[in-house]
Amino acid sequence: MTPAVLARRAEALGSRLPPLLVAAERVAATVAQGVHGRRRVGQGDSFWQFRPFVDGDTASRIDWRQSARSDRNFIRETEWEAAQTVGLWRDGGPSMRWRSRHATTEKIERAEILLLALASLLLRGGERVRMMTMGARSVAGRGLDRLAEQLGEMPDGDGMPGDVPVPRHARVVLIGDMLAPLERVQATIGRLAAIPVSGHVVQVLDPAEALLPYTGRVRFEGFGTSETALIPRVESVRDAYTQRLAEQQAGLAAICAAAGFGFSVHHTDHPPEAALLALYAALAPRAGRR
Repeated sequence: MTPAVLARRAEALGSRLPPLLVAAERVAATVAQGVHGRRRVGQGDSFWQFRPFVDGDTASRIDWRQSARSDRNFIRETEWEAAQTVGLWRDGGPSMRWRSRHATTEKIERAEILLLALASLLLRGGERVRMMTMGARSVAGRGLDRLAEQLGEMPDGDGMPGDVPVPRHARVVLIGDMLAPLERVQATIGRLAAIPVSGHVVQVLDPAEALLPYTGRVRFEGFGTSETALIPRVESVRDAYTQRLAEQQAGLAAICAAAGFGFSVHHTDHPPEAALLALYAALAPRAGRR
């Protein structure tokens, strides 16, 4: 890539990131009002709650000051503070840089808003977050600006993330249109699961991709290629197209389930808040897991 191209990309990124961050923070703030946090009992120094002493507890765990205020003994529980690393990736390939007249945003813009809004929620919850790009480091606390910079350094991609180092037992979130061949998706998810990591895959689609709402004679052009397809009556292939998309989504869901990943679909004509809330809930720790 020439210096001139790099300079143009840097200038475009610089003008796009501030409003992107504002939009992501707005979405995160809306969702934050409806979540109950990620706190859970465990080993740590921060106080969480008192609970009654029960058979099986050791006497050394009794908080005698709290117990002296009533006729019962109480245990002082602390909050689990072992923050996990969450790796975030979005597809920036040509197919993501498109929108139909049925949507107000490109798929890549929605993917990036979801990614940064999720990062904001995770950072508020005490987790460590990093973008899945070479050389990126995990950040915590008020590190959203640094994550946005990492997002700007992420390669455009071509459907699936590359072989980027991910910490063992981390979680990852992959967001894209997920239209790559299932064999390639399976290879990528399998590689991540073998590290091992767990995570969630979000398929972002334009409503026109989901419904093929066109009629009559339509010429379709490929993304990043010179290939075209002229279909005399689009409505005649709608059922076959819908079936093919359903098969792709069923394959994605099966691959994710086999690897212990979650899978969901988001359309860009739907509000991002609902998708973010579902994604954040999917990453919540399961009962009994540390």
